[in-house]
Amino acid sequence: MRRRILVLAVGVWAGLSFVSCGGGGKATNPPSGLKERVLVSQGVSATLTSGSLDFINGSNDTIARVTPLRAGNSPGLMAISPTRNIAAAFDASSNNVYAVNTTTEAALGNVRLPGPTTSMVFPTALPTGYAAVPTATVSGFSFLGAIEVMNFSTGSLTAIAVSNAQTVIANSAGTQLLVFGTDSDSVYVLSPGVAVPPVDTSCSTAPNPVCTVVSGFDRPVFGIINGSTAYIVNCGPQCHGTQASVMIFDLTSLTITATIPVDAATMALLNGSTLYVAGTSPTNNACTGETTAATICGRLDIVDLGSGTVTGSAVITDGYHDRMDMTANGQIFIGSHTCTNIGNVNNPSGEVRGCLSIFKTADNSVLIPADNGDVTALQGFVSRNVEYVAEGGVLRVYDTTKDILLINDFVPQGVINVVGYVGDVKAIDFF
Repeated sequence: MRRRILVLAVGVWAGLSFVSCGGGGKATNPPSGLKERVLVSQGVSATLTSGSLDFINGSNDTIARVTPLRAGNSPGLMAISPTRNIAAAFDASSNNVYAVNTTTEAALGNVRLPGPTTSMVFPTALPTGYAAVPTATVSGFSFLGAIEVMNFSTGSLTAIAVSNAQTVIANSAGTQLLVFGTDSDSVYVLSPGVAVPPVDTSCSTAPNPVCTVVSGFDRPVFGIINGSTAYIVNCGPQCHGTQASVMIFDLTSLTITATIPVDAATMALLNGSTLYVAGTSPTNNACTGETTAATICGRLDIVDLGSGTVTGSAVITDGYHDRMDMTANGQIFIGSHTCTNIGNVNNPSGEVRGCLSIFKTADNSVLIPADNGDVTALQGFVSRNVEYVAEGGVLRVYDTTKDILLINDFVPQGVINVVGYVGDVKAIDFF
């Protein structure tokens, strides 16, 4: 009996050793040892001399004891590839974009843009990204603006001149880009793979293999690409245009096939055949149904793409909406900037209100959390009912089953105490 127990124990130990050494095809942990990683961009503060990308342990919402990644003095906006093997951050203090290999947790390098950006995309697992730079100077042309093709394999840039390029989105293959400019009624459709470095000016002589300019929109500011269809968000009067709407854009024929009017539109989220559209109308902005000191409120319209109609609408916070995220249990977090702030979250007395709204798809109700400031990041998870929200530079954790701050031994105040100003948040593992 003793021998049988000894043999069994040795067998179990051998099996455990095999697993720990990577046997059975088990994936190797990254250098940090973390399995559920979240990166947070934080800028300089009174106690910090440089910014960084900090690691958060996504399993318990704590700052990991891991050396942060270098990303300049003021990293903010981040972008991540669909496979999450590449993460990048824009440093506002130097206009550099720093890229990271998330598998090795090592730097891929950095490139310096000719101006600031608020829109970047990495459409594939390759180390190539695209940034919209509205102030980029193009030699020989009176206008400003370009899409910068960032190649981190060579550390090089190729500029595709696009007037006032503000926002860029890409198809899943990275072969087609849609670019939206400030105060424009056109969408620029680019094929970056055939652009000629170092500066491609094809859009000045469009249409051609690199660039096609499609008119007929109404201050387009954002879009969602789903296969060969793009849902273009027209800002309309909020951006000095005529009518806020969603236009259905066929990416094969490059034609507008349908127009769906909405209350206001600067941001959208697609869930199956339903499109949620957020914005703040200059006219239809009453806070009907809410008890608030705010005099202007935004709207969230629910669009049924099958029928091409708005089937519902909800009152949300005002401002310019540019962040939306849907949780696994059907809560839509909606963030804006330059909204109406009421009260002081650090010294609450009466109503406290900022730029965050939570829309519950189960009953179409809205909750406005008691917080202040611009919402710069939203990050949810499939395996946990929590949402990370960066609002006013503070990283908070919400329990999405109750839509309140998560309070436990790890986050006793519902806050992950990152020292600097939190600009963006990205999960770099799937969990």
